[in-house]
Amino acid sequence: MIATIIYILGIIAAIWCVLDILKKNSGLITKILLIVLVLALSWIGVALYYFWLRKVIK
Repeated sequence: MIATIIYILGIIAAIWCVLDILKKNSGLITKILLIVLVLALSWIGVALYYFWLRKVIK
C-alpha cells in the first residue's frame, strides 16, 4: 500500500517536471534531454531538476 502511494507521488512529480520543462524557453534538444533525464532517473531525476537544473535552465 505505501509503495503504491510513493509510486503515484513519483509519477505526479515527474509529470510536474515535464510540464515545467515544456514551459521553458530553451531549445528542443535541451527539452527532450531534460525530459528523458527526469523520466529515466525517476526520483533522482526529479530531485536533480527541482534543486539544480530548474535554476540553471531559463
